[in-house]
Amino acid sequence: MQNSLTRRRFMLMMAALSTAPLISTCALKQLPISIGLQAWPGYEPIPLARGLGWLDETKVKLVQTSSATESLKLLEQGKIDGAGLTLDEVLRAREKGIALSVILVFDISVGADMLLARPEIKSLAAIKGLRVGVEEGALGALMLHEVLKAAGIKREDVSIVSLTIDQQAEAWRRDNIDAVVTYEPVASQIKAMGAEKLFDSSQIPEVILDVLAVRSSLIDAAHGDALHHLVATHLRALKYLNANPDAASYYLASHFKMPPEQVLASLKGLVLPDLENNTRLLATSSPAILKSSAIISETMQKAGILHHPADSKNLLHPEFLPKEVS
Repeated sequence: MQNSLTRRRFMLMMAALSTAPLISTCALKQLPISIGLQAWPGYEPIPLARGLGWLDETKVKLVQTSSATESLKLLEQGKIDGAGLTLDEVLRAREKGIALSVILVFDISVGADMLLARPEIKSLAAIKGLRVGVEEGALGALMLHEVLKAAGIKREDVSIVSLTIDQQAEAWRRDNIDAVVTYEPVASQIKAMGAEKLFDSSQIPEVILDVLAVRSSLIDAAHGDALHHLVATHLRALKYLNANPDAASYYLASHFKMPPEQVLASLKGLVLPDLENNTRLLATSSPAILKSSAIISETMQKAGILHHPADSKNLLHPEFLPKEVS
């Protein structure tokens, strides 16, 4: 009789243990995330979604940053959970020990990143010996490397002036620089002061991609709801932007601090991948972004920005892409 009771109790105990993970998973508390975004046309569907009331800010907190440099600093300090960054910035951060994973491609730059120069400077080679403003992050260094290569000159042939994106227009206004590696919306401000474009990202296809990068440690069940919501909301707002560009531009004008027509113009140098193209870039058996990553990694090594080939392990996490966009 005692043995029978012991066996029965043992079986009941095992049954209770077997259901414990299920109960724990179902009751798992969902945690919010914080995402750093600077003012950049490719990131704007997310602020647009907030303006339209689609972004649940109990799940996703947007942190406005002044530059990619600030976003990376906040990531390094553990003050935000993810950020909009260029893929080269993600690769450099990973080499420095900041474990980041890509869950969405915001945009592919096909002209929105550029070198602007004073109107009297008529060629790339003519920047030799002049003052060139550049944000000394991975993107700035990569663009400068490509500019100098196209110009046929070396880094020591120009005087580098380190400027974050939010400092560039004022430096131009004060005549502290002769040329600048920049991007929208600041590029439009500098062009309005007479600058001429000598080089842009259309000359280096598939090298500059903006992505949504989050801490790899957040790829878990507790943050899954917030990550799914953020990606789906971006794609929903992108669909709205494509269908209603004029209406969307009015929502974004105050955020960009420029007229609505200039907001739309700033998007012309970008390809904004929808769900289908994000799937092609991230979620196929041979994701297209890995090819771009290899090209970028090789270019960055030649420029001395990376010391080793980029490690693609745990780089991509496409599972947060929705099956369809509402």
